Amino acid sequence: MPTASRRRGDTPPPRTGGTEAETLRGFLDYLRASVAAKAEGVPEPQVRTPGVPSGTNLLGLLNHLTYVERATFLGEQVTDWKATFQAGPEDSAAEVVARYRESVERANSVLDGCADLSAPLPRARPGRAAPSVRWALTHMIEETGRHAGHADILRELIDGATGR
Repeated sequence: MPTASRRRGDTPPPRTGGTEAETLRGFLDYLRASVAAKAEGVPEPQVRTPGVPSGTNLLGLLNHLTYVERATFLGEQVTDWKATFQAGPEDSAAEVVARYRESVERANSVLDGCADLSAPLPRARPGRAAPSVRWALTHMIEETGRHAGHADILRELIDGATGR
């Protein structure tokens, strides 16, 4: 349990360009940065210590979001989603954060080539239709936002830090 509350200043929502694509990508990038920041600077073992009975922990959330980014935008298959909520014991927090950021960068490279939000997302997943770019962006905003909220609570339980 934290002994003293630390408040980090909130970063306001992004001011994006006027297009739908710029707005969706701006908010997704804002959430991506927020959730990654929650895991930075948290020492072992707190970064991987569950804060709730389900076993959810900061490093596991970021590891999970790495897999979601790769599945959604890069077409990678995940056979055990539950397992993605735990980082390997050999993985440092810095490595998990770096992997997440690298996955985001690769996802953004795919999105950079998508001019039409109604078009299917270009990915190679045999036997499964690709969602539209719009759907994928909206889904990732929802998924990342939900887990960013979890990360907010977990980080506050660890050291009292709040804010984005």
